[in-house]
Amino acid sequence: MANYEFSQVSGHRPCCRLSRTAQICLGVSLMILIASVVIVGILLWPRAPLVWKGKPTTKHFPEIFLGRCFIYTQILRPEMSDQDCKKILSTFKGAFVSKNPCKITREDYEPLVKLATQTIPCNKTLFWSKSKHLAHQYTRVEGKMFTLDDTLLGYIADDLWWCGDPSTSDMNYDSCPRWDENCPNNPVSVFWKVMSQKFAEAACGVVQVMLNGSLSEPFYKNSTFGSVEVFNLDPKKVHKLQAWVMHDIEADSSNSCSGSSINDLKLIVHQMNITFSCQDNYRPVRFVQCVKNPEHPLCSSNI
Repeated sequence: MANYEFSQVSGHRPCCRLSRTAQICLGVSLMILIASVVIVGILLWPRAPLVWKGKPTTKHFPEIFLGRCFIYTQILRPEMSDQDCKKILSTFKGAFVSKNPCKITREDYEPLVKLATQTIPCNKTLFWSKSKHLAHQYTRVEGKMFTLDDTLLGYIADDLWWCGDPSTSDMNYDSCPRWDENCPNNPVSVFWKVMSQKFAEAACGVVQVMLNGSLSEPFYKNSTFGSVEVFNLDPKKVHKLQAWVMHDIEADSSNSCSGSSINDLKLIVHQMNITFSCQDNYRPVRFVQCVKNPEHPLCSSNI
């Protein structure tokens, strides 16, 4: 048997040593790792959606959106049947979903505008202010004129409400901000401003505006027409603006083409080098009013 000699190994001697620099580096790395885990956890932790005072996104919004899109493109305007309604919905939602609903910009809606382009024939553009329902009744009967709400995107979005929230990739069906919550750049307001501007910029020939003569100010400078649309008419394409001041059959006449409010509009239009004309109670529109009030004295045969 071989004669081996064993040396005793002390239990207090470490098998390996780390330099002080290595120990510091290891500690720092561990702290960074822990901090990273905490930060990731905070970012991924579910957050409660922001709470607003306004009404929430319209229930069944995607279904309503697609339904209106299909009706418009397949029935009302079959010349637009090649539009991809599902892609339009996806692009529309991309403008505001997962975003703070008070920080929406015009640029957010630009992809939607480019996707759903629509050409309105010259002389067929009708603006309105405080006369929405009458304007829509008239365009439905007339059949060839367009308000903004008679375009594809206007038709789809009319009377709907929507918003998103940074905490979710879905629409906010609990609440949405109102304009007066210090939130003028909300998804709905920005959408209509963008659409109104584009609608006005595209107008050509003779354009019309229907104003409510039963109000003290038929032309209201803070309205969408007064603050956005009229200033975005292109004098190179629009040579005349015709105003129709319509008075409610059941209400007293408060103003007319000779009133100060209409004179303000006339001045703005003339400064843009666009011809202006005005007519009280435009007869074809008065006929539409009389459909619901055939026995009214104003609806006699001599209207």
